[in-house]
Amino acid sequence: MKTPTIGLLTLLFLVSFSCRQSTTPDPTTVAATKGEYLQAVIEIPAGTNHKIEYNYASKQFLNDQLEGKDRVINFLPYPGNYGFIPSTLMDKERGGDGDALDVLVLSESVPTGTIMEVIPIGALMLRDRQEIDTKIIAIPADPQQQVIKAEDFMTFALRYDAARRIIEDWFQNYKGAEGVEIVRWEDEQYAIQEVEKWKKE
Repeated sequence: MKTPTIGLLTLLFLVSFSCRQSTTPDPTTVAATKGEYLQAVIEIPAGTNHKIEYNYASKQFLNDQLEGKDRVINFLPYPGNYGFIPSTLMDKERGGDGDALDVLVLSESVPTGTIMEVIPIGALMLRDRQEIDTKIIAIPADPQQQVIKAEDFMTFALRYDAARRIIEDWFQNYKGAEGVEIVRWEDEQYAIQEVEKWKKE
């Protein structure tokens, strides 16, 4: 009796796994916006230190390498789900860093590869190696996934100032001695303008 049961469970797992794999969109085909919301592709789940990035050549999410080893942030784990706004590119010719626009989604941890609709509540502007690096700060559009109740920067700054300062401190210190300079915070309208500015043609 055990063999058929194991066989059935294995079959169910394989069917379930293949369904999940086939329904996951290719991040390169996902639009920056969907209806009234932005879309975010999550590379690094909240609560991990592994520097995971989407590899456009292999179309896989891979741990970034440093001297032949997985790159792990030598600091506190990421305070939110970190990734990028798809279909954006911060052109170096226009003052960008050559990557997609970064996003930090404040919610419980979600798996790498998750594509979620989000509401921007602000933008944190950093100076990293003499380049301006903008981080969109967002919450999930789905109320069931929200851990804070702030849909604009003013509410975020007033009700969750401690959270805002934690995010600021984290980005300022996670690279250690390299140091990242905080330039300023901007509101949700600025965040939306940044997405429009860096959308791919």
